[in-house]
Amino acid sequence: MSGARVAEGMMLFGADWNPEQWPEKVNDADLRLMREAGVNRVSLGMFAWSTIEPQDGRFELDWLERLLDRLDAASIGVNLATPSAAPPWWLLDAHPEIQLVDAQGRRVPGGGRLSWCPSSAVFRHYATRAAAVLSEAFGRHPALSLWHVGNEFGNENAQCFCDECAIAFRSWARRRHTTLDTLNRAWGTAFWGHGYTAWSQITPPRTTRNPPDPGLALDYRRFCSDQLLAHYRAEVVAIRGAGSTVPATTNFMIAQGADAIDHHAWSAEVDVVANDHYTVAADPERHRELAFSADRARGVAGGGPWLLMEHSTSAVNWQPRNRAKGPGEMRRDTLSHIARGADGALFFQWRASTAGVEQFHSAMVPHAGVHTRVWREVCELGAELARLAPVTGSVVERAEVAVLWDAQAHWAMDAARPPTIDVAYPLLPERTHRAFHRRGIRVDVLHPDDALAGYRLIILPGLYQASAGLTERLDAAVRSGMHVLITALSGIVDDTARVIGGGYPGAFRELLGLRGEELLPLQPGQRVRLSDGSTAERWVEHLTPTTSRTTATFSDGPLRGLGAMTRRELGAGTVRYVAAVLAEESFDALAGALTAELGIRPPAAATGTAVDLVRRVAADGTGFLFCINHGAEEAEIAVYGEDLLTGRVARGTGAVPAGGAAVFRERRTSLSGGHHDERGQS
Repeated sequence: MSGARVAEGMMLFGADWNPEQWPEKVNDADLRLMREAGVNRVSLGMFAWSTIEPQDGRFELDWLERLLDRLDAASIGVNLATPSAAPPWWLLDAHPEIQLVDAQGRRVPGGGRLSWCPSSAVFRHYATRAAAVLSEAFGRHPALSLWHVGNEFGNENAQCFCDECAIAFRSWARRRHTTLDTLNRAWGTAFWGHGYTAWSQITPPRTTRNPPDPGLALDYRRFCSDQLLAHYRAEVVAIRGAGSTVPATTNFMIAQGADAIDHHAWSAEVDVVANDHYTVAADPERHRELAFSADRARGVAGGGPWLLMEHSTSAVNWQPRNRAKGPGEMRRDTLSHIARGADGALFFQWRASTAGVEQFHSAMVPHAGVHTRVWREVCELGAELARLAPVTGSVVERAEVAVLWDAQAHWAMDAARPPTIDVAYPLLPERTHRAFHRRGIRVDVLHPDDALAGYRLIILPGLYQASAGLTERLDAAVRSGMHVLITALSGIVDDTARVIGGGYPGAFRELLGLRGEELLPLQPGQRVRLSDGSTAERWVEHLTPTTSRTTATFSDGPLRGLGAMTRRELGAGTVRYVAAVLAEESFDALAGALTAELGIRPPAAATGTAVDLVRRVAADGTGFLFCINHGAEEAEIAVYGEDLLTGRVARGTGAVPAGGAAVFRERRTSLSGGHHDERGQS
């Protein structure tokens, strides 16, 4: 990430605005309502290609210019989108070859969005031409604040299997592996006699009667992410070539364990990290998944501020049962993202559509209009975000706990045929994050290549693939005093998806001081007890300690009496292993024991377990303590300072009502009991 500021001196608030879907007379009402709600940023043009270019080479931009002029007059900045997410019918009719081909070799018909092939030279020509035309016309317009390139890359076109992709993949594979001998070794093609003797034999992992080689499947996911990134770069080059220097980004989808692209690899290419997030109605603790997603987004942003490009005011349209958010939930969701580093929160979309597949997706202006609870909450939220202007540019206080997440480890696990279908890659990282979140302990979510220094506890939850050099860096960190917890299903394969021989978990075997002999998935509903009172489910492993000591054994099940947890002292730190998937309540207990042993505490003392506490810190050292109460009872927080949302001053204790929130600008205060700092600690 280049480090461009998300915003200057204000918290961004607004939505995707799609005026092309409405009669022009609606624009007047929209602009008036935007001012009423406190909107200061909108995204324009995301799905407007057919309006911007109704025929090949005939661009109609007067309507867009009028809107930009009016938005500028209203002091509303614009994220101007390039429209490549939704190619128009005239392009699909003239060039059906630009459309995706699925793994079965079937051409995906038009009519949706992101239906284009990332390798298509024809599509890239038209998309970059449109980007250049927009840049030439509006690249210096005073309303333009950010280029919004495309939309949710990979959300529907994460992989294409067409012949053009096959040609591009061969070139990609040749650059990565150099020789066929190297490629054959990496992919293990001697198995089933799949060795390649010519580059022309290499094809995408299309559907056959058997799954593809894991090494091939993993490399293809890498290739597809790289192809999408190449397309993003091409559009940015077209924008820059037309003279615009305004920062550019695209909206990631870091949510619900998704890894359509390698966000870590992309992060260096965007000027501002932006993310879309939607809660899942079926999850009774959806606010905890939201926290995990926001922590991941901040990790992708290198710990700096980022932008929430999309979320919903209420219900979405794509879940089996699209639950409406309750009173105050939109506010809590928004503030949770901002607490975790977002310098603004935008919605999809401004006005609820009356037609199209997202006609029942909520919006800032609902179908029922402004005499609604949603609209009242939107206006209240806009006023509150204006009061949070001092928070912009501050960074989230560094956590003491870090969790490692890697999209490529996710893809490697998906590419394999592991011994069970009951453990998907996101399960263990999400379970780990939730366990600490329930205790009010903040977690940073890092990529394995990120700097590890400064953390008290590093957790590798099911990190199936180990990146090069990670073991050595962990060894050095532990010897210097860090504590590391590694769980089952970690370090199984290398970066070519080959199982690391010599015993599980291959990459971390020597560091942990143990040797795993066998992987034993459990049957549905089967549970195994451990000697420390924990319960395992889904997965256990047979291990033998070498230089580590056993801290818990299996009390029953196929490994009765054998080690289930180990600990090794190494230098000034420790490294531990859990040879099982612990049930959620048992992992919660383990997280509690670790935080107590290591002295890891929440950012401030609070009553109740449903209060989310996150501190952001400005360059001058000012702390902003976000207190978001997801519970049904009032919570008390140990804090000194002014609540920016209400103006109330806390002198040692601040109350946050049930379902409410507060953002305290902390201050140092000398009291008779000693000197208290902005953390409410002596």
